Order: sequence, then structure tokens, then C-alpha cells
Amino acid sequence: MDLANLVVLIRGGGEVASGVAHKLARARFRVCLTEISQPLAVSRGVAFCEAIYDGEKEVEGIIAKRVESPDQIASVWRQNKLPIIVDPDALVKDTIKPTVLVDALMAKQNLGTKIGDAPMVIGLGPGFKAREDVHIVVETNNSERLGRVIMSGEAEANTGIPVVVDGLTAERVLHSPSGGQLTTDKDIGDMVKAGDTVALVASQPLKAKIGGVVRALLRNGTVVGKGAKLGEIDPSGDKEACYTIRPRMRAIAGGVLEAIMIRFNV
Repeated sequence: MDLANLVVLIRGGGEVASGVAHKLARARFRVCLTEISQPLAVSRGVAFCEAIYDGEKEVEGIIAKRVESPDQIASVWRQNKLPIIVDPDALVKDTIKPTVLVDALMAKQNLGTKIGDAPMVIGLGPGFKAREDVHIVVETNNSERLGRVIMSGEAEANTGIPVVVDGLTAERVLHSPSGGQLTTDKDIGDMVKAGDTVALVASQPLKAKIGGVVRALLRNGTVVGKGAKLGEIDPSGDKEACYTIRPRMRAIAGGVLEAIMIRFNV
């Protein structure tokens, strides 16, 4: 196969999907992403789904651009940008006929992806079974198997344990104290101290447990459910890290690229 003409459709536009899209775009594949109308990515500094709100989003030199219909996709590719379209069911696959479809929704369950959706279908993380509902699964759990290409079977179960940063895990993560609308005057890259109010949810304060930089945070005005992940505090205080693809995402993306090369680089 002529890899220069390989089209990849990625379901999702959050941090993991964006890491995969970035690597595949750097590899010169034609990449298109699909999203919901109001994306809920918290790591907005490195999430291409921000283009759904703002029209365009740049991550490490690669730009995603929102398109309103499938017939705009080719022109965005000619601009060396990544088209992203509101299409929760990935129906655009019937128009662009992707060679590879990657389910990067990170829903921990299969929300409708089928092995017949493309010549090669890849599922990221738990919820998929290689050789049954997808061709290949890529491990997403932050373990020794991170990024592993699984040719048969499933990924590890979700542990729910955040990635360790400076020895801290759960303390870094902000969860909603109740259901309701989030209001905040903080933004990605802002510095906070332990005890600072980062946001309000239905008038209930959400306080930082540690000091550091706001690395992830939902948009002001987002309606959330109780216990929902709202953001993260990075104790390192490194503002540049807020806009840098994390090593975990690069490992997952590497697994996807490896899987594609195994299949088509013959």
C-alpha cells in the first residue's frame, strides 16, 4: 500500500486522541478527527477538540481546524491541517473511506465501533477485544505494558489511579463536589496555592489540595455531574508542560503507529 495516501479517522479529540493524531500527522498520514458538539476534555492545552469551540487549535506545531461538512475535509488537508468535525457516530467514515479507524474515545467501553468500519480498526484501552470488535488493541494503562500492541485479547482494566507527578497522584486531580454548572476565573497555566478556590460548582467551592500550575481544567460554564473530573494541578509548576504532549500519550500514539506499520508497511 502507498502509505502516503493512507487516511486515518480518529474518534475523539481529547488528550489521548490528540496525541495519536499529532504523531500520525507528523508521519504524513491524512488524519481526520470526530467529536461531540460540546467536548469535555480537561487537558485543553493539548486537545485538538478545542477547535470545535475556537475554530482552530494548535498542539506542538500541528493545527486542527473545524469543518462543518465532509466536503471541506480535503481542502483542510491541502492546508496541512487536521480536519475535525462534529460527528459523534463517525458517520463521515462512509464519505472519506478511511484505511484506519482509531477509537480513542477512552470511554472504557465500546460505544459502537465495529471491526468492519475500516480495513483496519484499532481500539485504545479497555472495552475492546482484538480480533472480535477491532483488529488490534493498544494498551493505555500506565503500567509496564503501556503502548503495547495487542494482537489478540484485551487491554488491562482501568485502575482509576492518576499518573504520578512529583510523587503525587489523587491529590493532583480535581473532582466535582456536586452536579451543576462550573464557574471559574482560572485558566490553563495559572498558578494556585493549596487551599485556593479553583472553581465553583453550583456555588460549592472546589479547592486545590496542593499548590502548582493548573494543567487541566474544563471550560467555564460547563455543566458537570457529581464526581466528574474537572481538572489537574501540576505540582512541578512547569507552565510549558500544560501545552506539551505527555509521555503517556506519546507511548500510546507510538503503539498506534506501530500497529499501522505492522499491517500496511509490506
